Amino acid sequence: MREVRTSKAARVHQEVLREGCLYVDREEGLLSMSVIRLFNADCLPALKAMPDRAFDLAIVDPPYFSGPERREFYGRRVSSIGVSRLYRKSDRWDLPTLEYFTELQRVAVHYIFWGCNYFNFPFNSGRIVWDKVNDSSSYSDCELAATNIFDHVRVFRYMWNGMLQGESATNGTKMQGNKKLNEIRIHPTQKPVALYKWLVTNYAKPGQTILDTHLGSGSIAIACHDLGFDLTGYEIDKEYFEAAKERLERHQRQETLPFTERPVIQQEAFL
Repeated sequence: MREVRTSKAARVHQEVLREGCLYVDREEGLLSMSVIRLFNADCLPALKAMPDRAFDLAIVDPPYFSGPERREFYGRRVSSIGVSRLYRKSDRWDLPTLEYFTELQRVAVHYIFWGCNYFNFPFNSGRIVWDKVNDSSSYSDCELAATNIFDHVRVFRYMWNGMLQGESATNGTKMQGNKKLNEIRIHPTQKPVALYKWLVTNYAKPGQTILDTHLGSGSIAIACHDLGFDLTGYEIDKEYFEAAKERLERHQRQETLPFTERPVIQQEAFL
């Protein structure tokens, strides 16, 4: 099975090279070891077209319930300190079905599924708890993910409450003192890059491929880019797709890492 997936990955790299989309370092001529492939498309038809066990790990954060996409804000319209929390209305906000979950299990060896407590799907017993360190707010104290990687419970603590954000993935209970370093919110259900970095670091092995069926703000793309993991991501909403792509490209432009530049490949369907 590993040989088949490795061969497929090599074919994808060759496909990218033919299209001229893989960046080459200007001085050393070295190719990047990771590819970020982002699609503005419905993930379900794409999942159905994929072979079994096409990805090593799926990390997904689908819509949990309807509401935020229609009322143009999530939680409170204006925070207690007067910060506006407005987002645009979403054209598509489809809740996942059992068919989606069945296909996800088929194409991914392992999964991390956020919002499992909102769905009556046959999840495995493993759980990941994200403690938001926001006990004094009206938001949920934590979010819950189901996983088939293990059978126990793990906790990640990272502050995420408006302008109050954690300092780092390893020091998430301490507030970031420099607000200029805070992540800018571009999506009503955005999760922090630090969370995805923690997940990928702890539950993906070097060389493994990752799938995200609901890209949203693109936080996972930044995490995979920084850590050197191949990612395939889908976002059905055109404007959020463009915003996530621009966010990743802006992050890439700000980097000072030598030798490699990793690409964003925009296509319309899974190849």
